[in-house]
This record gives sequence, structure tokens and C-alpha cells, in this order.
Amino acid sequence: MIEVFILSIIQGVTEFLPISSSSHLILISNYISFENQGLSIDVSLHIGSFLAVILYFKKDILNFVQNKDLFFKIFVSSIPVMLVGYFLVHFNFINYLRDVKIIGWTTLIFGGVLFISDKFEIKNSIKNNFNYKSAIFIGVLQILSLIPGVSRSGITISAARILKINRYDSAKISFLLSIPTLAAVSLFGLNNLIYSEDLVFSILNVLSIFLSFIFSFITIKFFMKYIKNFSLNIFVLYRLILGIILLLISYL
Repeated sequence: MIEVFILSIIQGVTEFLPISSSSHLILISNYISFENQGLSIDVSLHIGSFLAVILYFKKDILNFVQNKDLFFKIFVSSIPVMLVGYFLVHFNFINYLRDVKIIGWTTLIFGGVLFISDKFEIKNSIKNNFNYKSAIFIGVLQILSLIPGVSRSGITISAARILKINRYDSAKISFLLSIPTLAAVSLFGLNNLIYSEDLVFSILNVLSIFLSFIFSFITIKFFMKYIKNFSLNIFVLYRLILGIILLLISYL
């Protein structure tokens, strides 16, 4: 029960903040032996996050007719990472990236990218400046998030800030981009569960979905309020400290 609670916090918080959820989950699995960190729990955690972002942006989603152009751009932007992600998983290349040294360097380097991009002039918005060219640019850069430590949220926000889109709208683009990605991860995980003949959603699975949903929703709500008034420096500092610690552990 405690393990599920901890994993739900990690998934819910790190999935949407620019600090990389995959790196934190890998580090937990490397240094702490959790009995409940199996495929079904992992799928449940992602389902919880998926439901949270759907609920938070329900108005944008329900008002699809008015926002259909935006959602087509989001879909186009999501294609590169899903295609490359499928390729990496299918050929088992993804496991070669799950290394603490790689995570340390990417945490550090892309923390620097986040810092630099956040200094770009704020003059564009999602309504007036998020075109298909911008969507493709952000989508291509999002491929880098498949490397643990880069952070899907971090690289998409950085890409949007490079395009001089304001922080709030950059974060909104990042969250909307998480919808097809989380949906794909959840469906892929469920597919694996079906083929493994282990499709048993126990109380722990339901609890994982619920807790991940709660922590994800709180994180999204907090971050969207935070980003209106503050820079991303606190997340840059966190990445800097974490990256240095991981590199010291790896090389000493």
C-alpha cells in the first residue's frame, strides 16, 4: 500500500513537471526494491495521469468543434515521438537508455536548455502563433524525451519557449501533448497485459489509478497557476542538483 502511494506521487508529480518522470521511476527501481512495481501497476499509474489531464482540460476537449484546429496540431505534434517510441520499444533499444550516467547527463544538460529557453522574449501565444510549423518543431524535439532524464514536459516547454510562446501557453501545449502520449502508453500497456494473460485489476490497481489521478490533477492545477507568475528557475535548480548527485554516484 505504501509502495503504491509513493509510486503514485512520483508518477503524478514528475509526469507533468519539467523534471522527467521516467528518470525518477528508473532511479526508484534501481535503488529501492518495490514488490508492486510491475507492468499492471505502471499501466494503472499512467491511466490515472491520463484521466487527470483529460478532466483538467475538459472544456477544451468538449469544445472540440471550436478547438479542432488546435487538436489537429496537437495530434500532428505527437506523431514523431509515438513513432520513434514504438520503434525503440519494439526493438528493445529503450533499455540501453535506462542508465544512471545517461540520466545524470540528460538531467543536467536539458536543465540548462530549460534555463536558456526560458530567457527568450515572451510575445507569442497558443491562439495566434501555434501553427503547424510550430507543432512539427515541438513534435520533433519531443522525440528527445524518450531518453530518460530529458523530460517530455521540459523539452516541449523549452521548444515552445524557443518559439517565444509565453510560459502559460507553453505549459498548456505540453499538457495537451501529454494526452495522446499518455493514451498511447496506456493502450500499449493494456495490450501487453492482455497478451501476458495477466489482466487482473486488483484493489491495488484501482488504488494506483485513483492516487495517480489525484496527484496528477493537483500537480497540473498547481503548475498552471505557478507558471503565470514565476519563472522555471526552481525546476532548473532541482535538475542541476539531481544531475550532479547522479553523476557523482556514477563516476565515484
